[in-house]
Amino acid sequence: MSVYMVERSLAGIAMSDLAAAQKRAIETSQEFSAGGTPVRYIRTTFVPGTGACMCLFDANDADAVRRVNEKAGIPFDRITEALDLTP
Repeated sequence: MSVYMVERSLAGIAMSDLAAAQKRAIETSQEFSAGGTPVRYIRTTFVPGTGACMCLFDANDADAVRRVNEKAGIPFDRITEALDLTP
């Protein structure tokens, strides 16, 4: 599996709505995995001042990540393969 970064523009989003979106991303990833398409939500980084949001997922391909986000109803600008360099 590879890491994919989902870039979002969420300027003005309420923290409660951001938390709800994160919950949907986690739950939808678990549903896909249970259905045979492995996707794992890793984490989100959000910049309140600009609304920039970056979410990391593990998956076999970008299409699976796109489908998870579309099913969860979370808007995104771009999905790209990335490296998670957390020590």
